[in-house]
Amino acid sequence: MMNYSLAVFDIAGTTVKDRGNVAGSFINAFRENGHPIPADEVNKVMGWRKADAIKMLLKKYYSNSDALAAELQEQIHDDFIRNMIQFYEQDEDLQPLYFAEDVFDELRSNNIKIALNTGFTRSIADVILKRLNWLPGGKIDYVIASDEVDEGRPYPFMIQQLMKEAGITDSSRVVKIGDTEVDIMEGRNAGCGMVIGITTGAYTKEELKPYKPDFIIDRLSQLPSLIL
Repeated sequence: MMNYSLAVFDIAGTTVKDRGNVAGSFINAFRENGHPIPADEVNKVMGWRKADAIKMLLKKYYSNSDALAAELQEQIHDDFIRNMIQFYEQDEDLQPLYFAEDVFDELRSNNIKIALNTGFTRSIADVILKRLNWLPGGKIDYVIASDEVDEGRPYPFMIQQLMKEAGITDSSRVVKIGDTEVDIMEGRNAGCGMVIGITTGAYTKEELKPYKPDFIIDRLSQLPSLIL
């Protein structure tokens, strides 16, 4: 069994309960700016850096219009951030996914550091982590957001930065856990020793299978037996 040193978890849909509010805020931001998108397309871009996801969807559905203007993309992104911060500040039901904190504690007791990464901006992530009291040096060890690196998922830069902070040079000692296609791609591109998909968020087991994670789990409580 590989001796892992770092577990990198996604946030929304993987360690924090998501009732579809992320997708809803995303859809609303497009609608507010006069460029609605099909709701069933949104889950396909969950996990991506949101600025990149906005550009992808506008290009797909409005490629022959002024929708590709940088100003519009920036406005949609700003509206999404505002919507999400407001939501997470006020959501009375914001809570960890089942077993998340127990798994964090179990892994840390076995000398595996806990990191969170996300397609959100740091401004959104900070609201969530403050509300949950998941602060570095407390329940978790490290956190990074997609706007803190040159490129978000599926690029490996967030994981590489977390490794640097943790003093880890061998990516095979890292486990990546996430609920989307780009979580898996990110883990592969970073050379993680294990990449795990989870069905608690945007993707079902059948939707995750084509991306060939090492394992697909249905709840976080299944994770320790795979890596300890």
